[in-house]
Amino acid sequence: MSLLKKLYSKKIFMANLVLVGVLIGFALAFAGFSAGARGSAPYVRAETKSGAPVVLVDAPAVANAPADIKAALAQAEGVQAAFRYVAKAVLPSVVEVKVVETAKSGGGSPSDQFPFRFFFGQPDEGQKTPTPERQQEGLGSGIIVRREGKTVYVLTNEHVAGAAKEITVVLSDEREFKASLVGSDDRLDLALIKFETDAKDIVVATQGDSSKLEVGDWAIAIGSPFGFVSSVTIGTVSALGRSQGPDGNISDFIQTDAAINRGNSGGALVNIRGEVVGINTWIASPTGGSIGLGFAIPINNAKKAIDDFIARGKVEYGWLGVSLRALDRASAIELGLEGKKGAFAGHVFKGGPADKAGLQPGDFIVEVQGRAVRSQDEAVRAIGELPAGKRATIGVIREGRRIDLSVGIEARDKAVASNDGNLFPGLDPLPLSSESLNKEQLPKGVKGVFVANVYPKTPAATVGLKPGDIVTAINDEAVTSLSDFYRLLNDPKAKKIAFTVNRDGQELSTLAYVRK
Repeated sequence: MSLLKKLYSKKIFMANLVLVGVLIGFALAFAGFSAGARGSAPYVRAETKSGAPVVLVDAPAVANAPADIKAALAQAEGVQAAFRYVAKAVLPSVVEVKVVETAKSGGGSPSDQFPFRFFFGQPDEGQKTPTPERQQEGLGSGIIVRREGKTVYVLTNEHVAGAAKEITVVLSDEREFKASLVGSDDRLDLALIKFETDAKDIVVATQGDSSKLEVGDWAIAIGSPFGFVSSVTIGTVSALGRSQGPDGNISDFIQTDAAINRGNSGGALVNIRGEVVGINTWIASPTGGSIGLGFAIPINNAKKAIDDFIARGKVEYGWLGVSLRALDRASAIELGLEGKKGAFAGHVFKGGPADKAGLQPGDFIVEVQGRAVRSQDEAVRAIGELPAGKRATIGVIREGRRIDLSVGIEARDKAVASNDGNLFPGLDPLPLSSESLNKEQLPKGVKGVFVANVYPKTPAATVGLKPGDIVTAINDEAVTSLSDFYRLLNDPKAKKIAFTVNRDGQELSTLAYVRK
């Protein structure tokens, strides 16, 4: 067949027809898309008097919205205006804190890496090899809390600036000042630094009242996460009174879902009125980044610390002279304390304020100077806030009765408070019904209390008590419960205390402890 005949064949004709149809369809579709795009585009063209084209943005399509939608939008814009106001008011009083400290090169765990160790999980308890020291830079945040003449005071976290060799404060307008440490406290994880300036425009933050916070309140976090200075994130107060913070920290924490990341530490948590209600301190996170579980120290916990830092360079704690410990359910039942809120005095420091006032091991503290305490941590904070040299009323439950004791509070001496040798009695007893004990390993038919711990150099250790002993009698009187144990231990008529114990199935008597 000739080429011409092939071109005019039926099959070729049909193929050409289909191809032309496809091309026409594409053309129509493109034209329709262009027209539709022009109809919905957020831009319109206009010209100035000079004829130059200008691109204008269409006004939002709100003019024809229903009345209820307009009202909702007005409310939303009102909240937005409030956030804008808070940001503008507070940002100048929140600073970036740059530090240089001596650190170990390599080794260690992520939680030890300054200054964000509280932003990681639990420390690695594995073996660490000695490593050389080096200078390491870190970033955090701080809050301008006071000005006296040329001296400006900035509150931050102890883990940010407490061990710093060099400190630089960067304001929100990028002005920088060399700063120095005024004082720090690891129990509160707070530090105060200062810098000098003649500038008149330094903005001091307004401190709020964190006791007035409620779950659901707005929470605005301001700081320098990852070095991004003057960052603002918004959330709510998720919970109040959280404990379980970094080891050794005695604060109750404000929990918030406002995003907090590395570098926010030491920055401000503020309410909708622009008042500082907390100091952002740590986050719970499996990755080291924000997952909406941020925690801030309540500003009320820091107010006394600021005064103490300026006055004496350290926080002065009131000291009662007791060692508090937790009670399991079985212990609470045997002591008649099930369901009650307070703090259990497991030990009393010999010669300390509590000992002099007649507070005894086994007392359950429920009130400190008129302030109800609901937990061990709350009791520690309430006692720590008491001024040294003053008397305070401590309310306790003893053998089911409420007793008020007048105690002369002393200043806490860390060396004295950490000396377990002064503890009386120096052992932690548990009822034999405690869920923490393996009942199969207990001797059958024996009644008494189980010795869970014995502290070195204490009376319990001196007379020969050992962990695992079962105290069956004190001064030859039977011990069948924790109530018996503390009643006989604190008997004012007993000048000596001797324990009868069951040890590995054998009954024996300890040496006698002579009261002084």
